[in-house]
Amino acid sequence: MNPATQTTQQPPDGLPIYRLLTGPDDATFCRRVSEALALGYRLYGSPAATFNGVNVIVAQAVLWPGELSVVVQSQP
Repeated sequence: MNPATQTTQQPPDGLPIYRLLTGPDDATFCRRVSEALALGYRLYGSPAATFNGVNVIVAQAVLWPGELSVVVQSQP
């Protein structure tokens, strides 16, 4: 495994285990999701989209794949 993408028990820089990324459906949002994946986060669930009258706003949850995320995923 590449050391740059190797996961540890906790996310880097004090980031939370669960993150919900939101924003306009544009290249900046896609880069934010891509950066989270490059850090080692995994997609969690399906993306969501809505329209605010001007822009499409999207959301994507990401989850850190450590020991605690297994507990979160196994809850009903």
